[in-house]
Amino acid sequence: MPQSEGGYVSLENGPRSVYNTTTEPTSGAQSMLESVKRVIGQAIGTSGQQDAPLLSSKSTPISIVSTRDRDKSGRPTNNRMPSAPTHTAEEARLLGAMPVDPMDDIELRSVQLQFPNSRGSIGGSCDQRRVPTDKGDIMVAIQGDTTKPAILTYHDLGLNYLSSFAGFFNYPTMRGLLENFCVYHVTAPGQEEGAPTLPEDYVYPTMDELAAQLLFVLSHFGLKSVIGFGVGAGGNILARFALLNPEKVGALCLINSVSTAAGWIEWGYQTFNARFLRTKGMTQSVVDYLMWHHFGRNLEERNHDLVQMYKNHFERSINPTNLGMWIYSYIHRTDLNIARTPSGSPQNATTLKMPIINITGALSPHVDDTVTLNGRLDPTNSSWMKIQDCAMVMEEQPGKLAEAFRLFLQGEGYASPLISTPALRWLRSRTGSGTSVNNNNLFSDNTFGGTAAINNNNGNKEIRITENPFVSC
Repeated sequence: MPQSEGGYVSLENGPRSVYNTTTEPTSGAQSMLESVKRVIGQAIGTSGQQDAPLLSSKSTPISIVSTRDRDKSGRPTNNRMPSAPTHTAEEARLLGAMPVDPMDDIELRSVQLQFPNSRGSIGGSCDQRRVPTDKGDIMVAIQGDTTKPAILTYHDLGLNYLSSFAGFFNYPTMRGLLENFCVYHVTAPGQEEGAPTLPEDYVYPTMDELAAQLLFVLSHFGLKSVIGFGVGAGGNILARFALLNPEKVGALCLINSVSTAAGWIEWGYQTFNARFLRTKGMTQSVVDYLMWHHFGRNLEERNHDLVQMYKNHFERSINPTNLGMWIYSYIHRTDLNIARTPSGSPQNATTLKMPIINITGALSPHVDDTVTLNGRLDPTNSSWMKIQDCAMVMEEQPGKLAEAFRLFLQGEGYASPLISTPALRWLRSRTGSGTSVNNNNLFSDNTFGGTAAINNNNGNKEIRITENPFVSC
């Protein structure tokens, strides 16, 4: 900046330099008073020579010394703490940086994750196979030892086995549980990653036909019975399969699932979505509806990274035409036509016979649907559980869901206790002392914010987990 505008003047400009009063040659120690006298003398003696340098050109390089680096006599001191060993001049020149503390170069060589948490890590560990059915081939991904008991999963709308189950089944608690099971991830037709567009003349299977495809899966892998694990539309498909083939389903875990036909509002929204997906592709209105379907409202209050990840998945990873076909099939689903048998009446009503745990998230838009489903199930072998602060239970509360699922399987005799919890400690203390336990004994389990009822009739232990137990009428 020019001097006329208030800029600084370099040291080479003699007495006009603003640094002159705080600089001095490094050769020879001079007091403050001598420096001031010399500056005043030169200023008076060279008043007619404004360009005379304050310091001779033969002086040594100038260094800046602050007042706190001088002693009482004004002499500069060198009382700094000794620094760490420095690099050579050549090393410093090659590095292009000032020497640093060698402690900054410490490397953590022996630290590693026991269970990596990458979402797509199960994709490489799964054996993907195409299973022929009467409605075309479907993809099934196998995770685990095929000699172990089978868990069969089915995903929700807009997802596939990777985007729906990769994070949850890679959770440390579930990784330990999978040592005792083999998981068969079923993907709906045309919903897998990078799926080609289905032909225009392809008639997408109905919900009942999608359920019937599971018979081909069990026959292909030689499975006599499975534990169903379904989410949303996938839970509805598994419920239909269990209703028609009760001997092939040992237990069911249903998350945010419905048992009724589509209402007028759902039918209207989803009809437009299916039409847009087939004609215009993935529009913003379709993405917004899918986000509401999975997360509910108030997305700004949820995990921003999780919300953004699923937005990107819906926009980029899903074949819109194929998704439109499945949505059209889903909104034309029929009622399950199941009902709870009133207490004291003959067991003549049609309902699901196997043990069921019915789970929902407190923020999910499907809470009322799960309550309706719970009211149509047999209260002696079903439980309803609501997990707080989440809608996508597997993504937002995987620890609570994994612990509930573990207790459910342990109650049915499928898995041995692997983690000590208040529920398991209480169970051991009661069964170890020979005390009779009935379903009137409830205990709090802060692990997942609910209660659990343990029933011991004729040596058959049942663990039912719920937040608000329903009292049979």
